[in-house]
Amino acid sequence: MPETVQGRPTLCWIDHDALRWNLRQIRDKIGAGIKILSMVKASAYGHGAGAVSQTLAGVGSDAFGVATLEEGVELRKAGIRAPVLVLAGAYADQLDEFFGHSLTPVVHDLSRLRDLEQAVKQRGSTLNVHLKIDTGMGRLGLVATEFDAWIGEVEKLTAVKIEGVFSHFSHAESVAGDYTRQQLEIFNHVVARLRAGNIRPPLVHLANSAATITLPAAYFDMIRPGIMLYGVYPSPAMASFITLKPALTWKSKILQLKKVPAGTSISYGQTFIAKRESLIATLPVGYADGYPRALSNCGEVLVSGQTAQVAGRVCMDLTMIDVTDIRNVKQGDEVVLLGRQGDAEISADQIGAWANTISYEILTSISARVPRIHYNS
Repeated sequence: MPETVQGRPTLCWIDHDALRWNLRQIRDKIGAGIKILSMVKASAYGHGAGAVSQTLAGVGSDAFGVATLEEGVELRKAGIRAPVLVLAGAYADQLDEFFGHSLTPVVHDLSRLRDLEQAVKQRGSTLNVHLKIDTGMGRLGLVATEFDAWIGEVEKLTAVKIEGVFSHFSHAESVAGDYTRQQLEIFNHVVARLRAGNIRPPLVHLANSAATITLPAAYFDMIRPGIMLYGVYPSPAMASFITLKPALTWKSKILQLKKVPAGTSISYGQTFIAKRESLIATLPVGYADGYPRALSNCGEVLVSGQTAQVAGRVCMDLTMIDVTDIRNVKQGDEVVLLGRQGDAEISADQIGAWANTISYEILTSISARVPRIHYNS
């Protein structure tokens, strides 16, 4: 890892060799005949969408998935020429930008489908879209069980071309249960009925990261890996099926050391009171950086390869840790918030568990004021 940059030392380091490794493991898992649509929404899960997408494109990602038009435009400005699927779809006033940047919208409902068909016709053009089917997620999509109510509208399309059809599993951590199998059966049934009606989209896709790892029956023409691209498992048990490498390390440095007597309170609200003479280190990182306030008095960081617990409430810009039991600590020492230091490691899953949330939220919540330093790119 390169030397740190000057200035405030709270930084995220993004290892592009790890990104390449992870995509290659995915390719080895699924084989050569299935396309990979890499999910890079939410700034590539907090890693930096432009730089990450460039690296993934260089090792064989066939397409990219984003949440919004703005995220798609960001990829085009970063030089990405592969297909980009915009999951939020296209609002009427965005159509010019979809055409101008060659972006592919998702369509979730009949009213949006009708509006899009009319708008594209008025342009005298055609537009490829992906049709989302709700097989049990209950969020967005044409309801699979109402197939007969919407298929007639789909069959009448002339300007809007159905390039893809897909659905979304309800379970992101594991796809081993009966509900997942039910969703897969429903999706297969919808695809079969579409084909029977002479609607044959070239791209059928369903597999998320968990299904990519453990459910080949969900591969179809293309898979949509997300969290696994960044070296994080959908669940710890999946580490036995594939070897991934975390790409992000979040570091800071000790800003101040303070020896305090027993009875001293630390941070807001007196939620931490020293039970003994203690050495408290203050770090230049807080919840405005995305370090969760929920880690107050329960989170841990690494200093000199050892764990140190958060002392008191996490503040907006600062966090205190108890380093009393770590020898030879100095002002300016490196602190790892997320990642490896020596033989010790703190994972996004661990932080998520301490904060009563998930790894996805931890990664995507690291704020834009924390610089991302990309290396091995």
